[in-house]
Amino acid sequence: MSRFGAEVLTGAVVLVVAAGFAVYAASGAGLGLGGEKTYPLSASFRAVDGIRAGSEVRLAGLKVGTITELKLNPQTFFADATIQMREGIELPVDSAILISQDGLLGGSYVEIRPGGMLENLGPGDEIEDTQGSVSLISLFMKFVGGSGGDKSAETSVDGASEG
Repeated sequence: MSRFGAEVLTGAVVLVVAAGFAVYAASGAGLGLGGEKTYPLSASFRAVDGIRAGSEVRLAGLKVGTITELKLNPQTFFADATIQMREGIELPVDSAILISQDGLLGGSYVEIRPGGMLENLGPGDEIEDTQGSVSLISLFMKFVGGSGGDKSAETSVDGASEG
């Protein structure tokens, strides 16, 4: 009977540790059980590569919100994002929102750059100044490919000095 008791005790310890990890993971993902008060904002991006529901929204490098929903707008063909911002963070109406990366090999996140107007965005408002994600592969291909030496765009120093 003592062997059965040890197995039950071991199983209980494993379940408690697993529950602890689940609570820790939920709080790290912004799904904390206490739950901070938030308000919704929206934005439309041309491209959202690397962003998904649950991605961080940062202001000055600090997490201030979370992307809660991404969906394709069939009229504009842009990705409409719903953002839950932490209450108490008041953004000017001319603020910009863009998709950034943590270094060359890091993950993507959403960055907010506050504007300077006195009027603030309210719950449900849309951030209109957006910049979608930039593909590092396409930038690299442009760099490697170059312009191909287009002579028609170049000006000759000798030709300009002749009169």
